[in-house]
Amino acid sequence: MIEIKNISKTFQQRTGGTFTAIDNVSLTIQKGEFVSLLGPSGCGKSTLLNLVAGLEHAEQGKITVNGKDCSTPGPDRVVVFQEHALFPWLTVLDNVAFGLKQKGIGKKEREEMAREQIKSVHLSRFADRYPHELSGGMKQRAAIARALAMDPEILLMDEPFAALDEQTRLILHKELEEIWMRTKKTILFITHNIREAVILSDRVLVMSTRPGTIKKEFAVQAERPRDASDPLLHHTETNIMEVLADELEKVVKEEMGDEYSLKKNTLSDRSSNSMGSGI
Repeated sequence: MIEIKNISKTFQQRTGGTFTAIDNVSLTIQKGEFVSLLGPSGCGKSTLLNLVAGLEHAEQGKITVNGKDCSTPGPDRVVVFQEHALFPWLTVLDNVAFGLKQKGIGKKEREEMAREQIKSVHLSRFADRYPHELSGGMKQRAAIARALAMDPEILLMDEPFAALDEQTRLILHKELEEIWMRTKKTILFITHNIREAVILSDRVLVMSTRPGTIKKEFAVQAERPRDASDPLLHHTETNIMEVLADELEKVVKEEMGDEYSLKKNTLSDRSSNSMGSGI
């Protein structure tokens, strides 16, 4: 279980001032839960994930995993970034086995463990390929397999599918859901895409503009495996879009001044469900 209590994080600016990225955020993520953070760019989503990963340190508050402080990185938490970060000089097999090698696991055992995870993301035929020989979606599958090979309790995923085309994203949504249903790992997932968040998550937390706070929580009640045509999912998407539209309006007004007028329904009626990614 992840417990985040009254967390605030401030950064120094080059001009000498400071800005608060997140302010007094508290939330609990239960063991085996899939939770997404959604909000405009700059609202502190990735900052919060980095704090949970132990890559950043908060000025106020505390984060614990199963009651233990997690102010430093640990093997119980693995991050999957937007960029796959595979080593270009290693094959898929060697990339996935890399962390196991660092842990001192013997070659035969680590290769068996790596192949098992490669199979779970349907890359067995490409185990001996190098990253430059893979598509973008395949690279992200390999990155997920590498994370799973370490058998962490918690997966921290920072917009892992953002750079992929829509068809590939849909395929990886299904694969990630299958992996989560099989392993029941705790997942904290960052995204700008409302539909992605709703299809994958047990809960979606909408964050406010900077300084980021948890503005509203949405429980996704649809049965798993999820069907994208489920009207319950569409209803949840609509509700989230209405809340997020208010936050996007604040961002636009802050950047363009009071002369800019943005009607709420202009945002809510957009066909795109990836809102705020360009702000």
